[in-house]
Formats: sequence, C-alpha cells, structure tokens
Amino acid sequence: MKMKRIILCLALMTLLSVGAYAQTKVIAHRGYWKTEGVTGPDDATTASQNSINSQNGAARIGVYGSEFDIWSTTDGELFVNHDGVLNGVTIQTSKAADVRKLKLPDGEYISTLDQYLANFTKHPGLEVVLEVKEHKNKLQEDAAVKKAIKLVDKYGLMKRTTWITFSLNAMLDMLKWLPQGSPVYYLDGELSPKTLKKIGAAGLDYQLKVMKKHPEWFKKAHELGLKVNVWTVNKPEDMQWCIDQGADFITTNEPVTCLQLVK
Repeated sequence: MKMKRIILCLALMTLLSVGAYAQTKVIAHRGYWKTEGVTGPDDATTASQNSINSQNGAARIGVYGSEFDIWSTTDGELFVNHDGVLNGVTIQTSKAADVRKLKLPDGEYISTLDQYLANFTKHPGLEVVLEVKEHKNKLQEDAAVKKAIKLVDKYGLMKRTTWITFSLNAMLDMLKWLPQGSPVYYLDGELSPKTLKKIGAAGLDYQLKVMKKHPEWFKKAHELGLKVNVWTVNKPEDMQWCIDQGADFITTNEPVTCLQLVK
C-alpha cells in the first residue's frame, strides 16, 4: 500500500510538472514578421513589425497573443510602431496628418490604433498585447492611455487585452482607469514581485537578462499570485529555460520555434 501511494504521488508530480510546462503561452513580438520562406495563398512572404500583415500572421500560426506598440501625435492620434521615429518623422512631436503618410518597409501604411484594433476583431482567438510607449510629455502620455482604453472598449476587446509599459506613470494610469482586474504588466526590470503586487500589477514582464539575474522571481511571483512574461526570447535554449522556470508567457521574434517547444 505504501509503495502504491509513492507511485501515485510520483505520477501526480509528473502530471503537475507537465501541466506547468503546458501553461506557457507564446506571444509574437510585434506580430509575426520573420516570415522568410513562408508561402501559400494566405501567407505574406514579407511583413513589417507592428503591421496589420504581422498581426494577421500571428493569428495564422496560432500564438496566444500579438504584441504591439503605440505612440501619440501632438494632436492625440495613436499610431502603431515600435520606434518613436519612422522614416525620419518623430511621431510624438508630429501631427497625425504627417504620420499617416508614412509607409512601413513592406509597403503598408503605418496603422492607427483604431485600425489595428479593428483588425483584431477578425481574429477572436488572438490576445491583444498593447504596449504604451514612454512619452517625454507625461500629459500626452496620460491622454494616450485614456484614448487607448476608449478604443479597446469601442471594439469590445477589453477582456482580451493585456496592458504593458516601461513607464511607471502609464502603469499607474492604467491601474487607475482600467476596469478592476485588467491585466497590467510592467516592463522595466527594477521592481520586485513584492513591489508589483503592492502596486496592483498583474505581474512582471521582464527582459530575459533580468530574469536570468533573478531566477527566484519566477517562484516569488507565483507565490504572490502574479504571472511572469519574459522578453525577447529568441534562442531555443533560452525558451526552454523559461519554460523550465515556469514562465507563464514568452514573448519572441521566433514564435514558430517557441510554439514547437511549448507543445
């Protein structure tokens, strides 16, 4: 009888371990844009980061979520782009009319947040991972957070949206203005899980090198009921390390490789 109990316990531990690995979800960093060699009637052979094309690609390959970045113009329009400067134009110091003319490397025009969110409604299985970029003008940043919340609500995407930011100011805005329980994550790596819990964040969304320096934060975060995302994880061995540590999410430029590992 004792031996049977031991065997059952070992079997349960194995199942729990496998279950923990299965919980790791893949987020396509700026969409699925590394599409060299991809062919097919619905597949683009090229896609720019943060393009509609890359969002469609993320949905097509079946990742959990597609991450993207937003900036505000001086007149309050929100555009989707990682860098603050596109084709020599600084988004946060320019007017919307000038930014709308800009093209991404794949020939697609830069998207407004309104356009980008509208396209998410075509992909009901794809989570929205929205990063508010840190603006020099905090009033402009505050307004960007308010408008982003309004647009997400407009398209009925509130329950599908994860909010992330490097800006402590923007994070506090989100926690104040979003519906209670909305998942808000912090990207800068200086706050401990305990501090994030106290602030009210849903978890930490930290760079790989930060988590390698503080691997104990995986366990501490989970003990506090927080979740952990690690970015930007592109090497298979680093992906496996994150999975082994119990990462809830992995953000990567190589989502196909990561999907193969988490399955």
